[in-house]
This record gives sequence, structure tokens and C-alpha cells, in this order.
Amino acid sequence: MVECTIFNLDSFHQDILIIFVKYGIIVSGLCLHVFERNVIFMLLTKECDYGVRTVRALADGGKKTVAGICKKELIPTPYAYKIMKKLEHAGILQSIRGRDGGYQLAKPLNTITLLDIVTAIDENLFINECLSNKKHCPINDPDDPCTVHIELDRMQSILVAELQSKSMHEILRHDLH
Repeated sequence: MVECTIFNLDSFHQDILIIFVKYGIIVSGLCLHVFERNVIFMLLTKECDYGVRTVRALADGGKKTVAGICKKELIPTPYAYKIMKKLEHAGILQSIRGRDGGYQLAKPLNTITLLDIVTAIDENLFINECLSNKKHCPINDPDDPCTVHIELDRMQSILVAELQSKSMHEILRHDLH
């Protein structure tokens, strides 16, 4: 077993880590790998993280500029426009045009989940590509299912359920005060 020390996690990342630990995903080494070389592979992309940060920046219900969101959440500006466009397309954000324009949440924070944000940014949230219907796995035969595929599918179901189990309002409730 490899020991890993994690410093300075915000509440969002603490919740994700708790989900992995709670279900033994870290121990299994299938979703989050900590290798001897101290390389960490995370399931969620940097863009997903920036998407969550964007929603967090707008959690107070107000309108903010892209520059204001980037400054508050330390998001590189080139990523921000791409991410906000995806969140707007998914109905999570609303853009306001004009001199006093910016972005605001398009729906209440208590109706937005981590799963909504993650799937708006990365349509294909799979812990392994063999779980995608778009990818043919030559080892997983429907008549003789691969036991690894079955286990990954079980873990995928847990991950999806956990990502949609709390609203962003519940997750950010301490940050909103």
C-alpha cells in the first residue's frame, strides 16, 4: 500500500476524496492511482474542476464577469470561455450581453449537482473507456462478461450516484455564509 498525504483540500475536493475513500475506490486502485513515482491520476479533468469553481464563484446568485470569476477561482482565462460556453449550453449558466454583461447561474444552486457540471464539461464520464457504448471492448463478451468490466461498472454506478447525491447548495453551504 502506498501512503499519500494530501494538503489544503477545499470542501469540494474533500467531498470527492471522501466518496473515493468511502467506497474503497482509492484502495482498489481503479479510479485514483497513487504510484510509487508519486504520480497521481485523477478521474475528473482539470476542465471539470474549473467548471465546479465557476459555479462556486457564481453561487451567491450574482452576476460576474469572466475576469472576476477567473480572478476569484484562479482559472486561466483561455479555459474559462470554453468552460462557460459548455455550462451555458447545458443550461447551468446564463450569459448577459452588453456593457454590464457577465455570467450568472441559469437555475437555482439547489438544482445543480456535481454530475450536472461534470457531464456538461466532459460528456463521457467513464472510469475506463470500456464502459462507453461508443468503445468496443474485445474482451468483454455479452455472453461471458469480463469480471473487471463488471467491477468497473459497479464503481461507475457508485460514482454517478454520489456525484448526483448532493446539490451544489448543499456542498457549498459553508462557503455561502
